[in-house]
Amino acid sequence: MSNTRVYSEYSKAIMDRYFLAFERCRELGLLTNASEYFAEIGVARSNFYTQRKNRGRGYFEAGWMTPLVEKYHVSAYWLLTGKGEMF
Repeated sequence: MSNTRVYSEYSKAIMDRYFLAFERCRELGLLTNASEYFAEIGVARSNFYTQRKNRGRGYFEAGWMTPLVEKYHVSAYWLLTGKGEMF
């Protein structure tokens, strides 16, 4: 089980955008198999949803963003800064 972690405001904002992009990809039908995605990023489904619910948990890793950027064309610039368009 992951301990709580103190993330900076920048990290929390990145997480917020990450989870927003994840849900948007699901809504658009781009990401059709969440279990496959979780396996690809190496995280248990329960840990992913725990992190989404409680941003203070220590599960989140920057590598989680890679498939969103490479496969689903989410803007890395937007993920990191919140500027520009999501796609």
